[in-house]
Amino acid sequence: MQVDVIGTVAEATTDDLQHRTVIVIDALRATSTLTTALAHGASGVVPVETVQQAKQEQRPGDLLGGERFCKKIPGFDLGNSPIEYELNAVRGRRIIMTTTNGTRAIQKSQRASRVLAGSFLNGRACAAAAFGLQRDVTILCAGTQDVFSWEDGLCAGMIAEELLTFTEAGLNDLGLALLAGYRHEQGDIASALLATASGKRLARLGFKDDVLFCSQRNAFDLAPVLQDGVLVPLALAAR
Repeated sequence: MQVDVIGTVAEATTDDLQHRTVIVIDALRATSTLTTALAHGASGVVPVETVQQAKQEQRPGDLLGGERFCKKIPGFDLGNSPIEYELNAVRGRRIIMTTTNGTRAIQKSQRASRVLAGSFLNGRACAAAAFGLQRDVTILCAGTQDVFSWEDGLCAGMIAEELLTFTEAGLNDLGLALLAGYRHEQGDIASALLATASGKRLARLGFKDDVLFCSQRNAFDLAPVLQDGVLVPLALAAR
């Protein structure tokens, strides 16, 4: 199995994604948040790129969730804090989500054979799901405004490490570098995330607890997979 890591959405081409399993990472915070929502009983998460698309997609009973510039979008039910999605209010509800970087990366990946959403919270589950799908893997880091984000890179390194427990995967050069970076930082992921530009910005805006939440490794045994435009747990998609 070949595992290639791409540093930002802007760098990804169709050839990087087609006929592959793509794992999209936006560790702070979109993929962490949607994983938390599904782990707490949301029926599905619909990723869209724009606020207008979110409103057009909403049906009775749906919740609108997302952010712009790290803050909840006016008129939306929820922001992009994973802690908000631990509430019983999401159980059984479909969530329409738009974020600055993460949902855009998921949208761009739709030509892949399968699209998974990865984070520190579910890295092992994503690796196991990708191995089970038996295709070459692209780990796509969302980045921030088309700039590489270290938190996504560390998470890519973690997922690469987890994949290596299942198979002797070949890694591209960026994957090898991020694996080494993860191994260096794995003793204190929370501090590593708080030291990133995104972590500092979120802490400054009052979201330090979100960063700490997102630093938890393998808190959820769940791999969100995109099916007909909706992210659901892989086990449900297989039915």
